[in-house]
Amino acid sequence: MNRIENETFDMERALYASREIIVKNCKFDGPADGESAFKESRDIQALCCFFNLRYPFWHDHNLKIDNSEMTQLCRAALWYSDHIEITDSKLHGIKALRECAHVKMKGCDVISPEFGWFVHTIRMEDCSVQSEYFMMRSDHLDFRDVRLKGKYSFQYIQDSVFENCDFDTKDAFWHAKNVVVKDSVVKGEYLAWYCENVTFENCKIIGTQPLCYCKNLKLINCEMEKTDLCFEKSQVEATITTAVESIKNPLAGHIYAPSVGEIIRDDENSRGEILCG
Repeated sequence: MNRIENETFDMERALYASREIIVKNCKFDGPADGESAFKESRDIQALCCFFNLRYPFWHDHNLKIDNSEMTQLCRAALWYSDHIEITDSKLHGIKALRECAHVKMKGCDVISPEFGWFVHTIRMEDCSVQSEYFMMRSDHLDFRDVRLKGKYSFQYIQDSVFENCDFDTKDAFWHAKNVVVKDSVVKGEYLAWYCENVTFENCKIIGTQPLCYCKNLKLINCEMEKTDLCFEKSQVEATITTAVESIKNPLAGHIYAPSVGEIIRDDENSRGEILCG
């Protein structure tokens, strides 16, 4: 592979349609303010690089980014690309990853509103994230040791697994389908409304009015904290290991808990069983 080292690029499409190159210790920055540095490229390695210009990686194939920084001005950094590996890097521009496929991320710091929309098959490990509308309408997410703070995360996702994660995010997992969350902390208001075939196993769930209007919802050995008005109109099978503040009108299924502060039944269609003790 050809190597480019210690260069600065600021022109439009600086390395457009490149093939089989290693770019190391380079800066994409400067007064020309050019966009789309690597557009339509393939087999690219970007090592220890600095990106301060827009849209660097669009329509790329076989891309590796390591120990690099994408600043707040590096907007919409990766779109319409596939077979991507990003390690030990900062992604701090809005909409940093969209409409991509077969992505692996490890050891990254993400500060990016609207990150990860319409992504197909992504593995994320040991990453920290700040984002709103994170991973919306994506599928086949495989997350391990991910720390997230934001709002409206994982809406409309499908076929995904999360393990050992810490999520502080309201309105998460709305309309999610075929999802498993294991050994994780999920904090935030209005968790997982309208979801289908979602399982929480050995999790700690914190926040008001979680898990309403759900179909085929399962909780296996989960803790619940500050959770009131739970399970409204949900089909649920739940084994909870802690006291629950209140449960309202579960539609169907069985809920097992040591105790429930208040059980609200003001809907004649509420048939879910609540068993305490």
